[in-house]
Amino acid sequence: MDIAGSIWSFAAVVALLTLTPGLDTALILRTSLLASRRAAWGVTLGIQLGTLTWGVLTAAGLSALLAASRLGYEILRWAGVAYLVWMGLRMLLAKTAPHDEPEQAVRFGGGFRRGLVTNLLNPKVGAFYVAMLPHFIPDGAPHAVMGLVLAGVHVAEGLLWSAALIGFASLVGGFLRTPAVRRFLDRLTGVVIVGFGIRLAVTD
Repeated sequence: MDIAGSIWSFAAVVALLTLTPGLDTALILRTSLLASRRAAWGVTLGIQLGTLTWGVLTAAGLSALLAASRLGYEILRWAGVAYLVWMGLRMLLAKTAPHDEPEQAVRFGGGFRRGLVTNLLNPKVGAFYVAMLPHFIPDGAPHAVMGLVLAGVHVAEGLLWSAALIGFASLVGGFLRTPAVRRFLDRLTGVVIVGFGIRLAVTD
């Protein structure tokens, strides 16, 4: 397989991964509907920087080292579990309406940190790259450069999908931003995020 074929094949695989509803989709929609477009783009860019980081680490061999180290993987996994459960419970147990959240939680920077930390503490992203990336690096191609290019393809698709989600949220946001609906959506997202945390905890 040549470089162009590898890129197109990898693009097809990660397109399916990107379109599959998951934690990233839930975070972006929740932030778009309950906070602001600016904060949602912060979450999006944080997630994509995390994706790019995992791709580069995999190409450099660090993610493969993590996959080979049971202790390292378990530390990262349980850190991710703790973070997801903590974030979800905050949404579930908050006594105030979502629009009364602390100001830093609805700004671009707060969204960026949330997206980045969520992605970096998800070892499943690293496991995906370790399992898939080597198959799309042609013989003789520089691993670090190809890893960066392929991760860039994944990021580009993620940005396009995120833009569609944020645009959809803007179209329907008028009704969904009423206090009762906002509170319901915040609780629902909290349940989804806690569920992802529990799934990460019980999945080996």
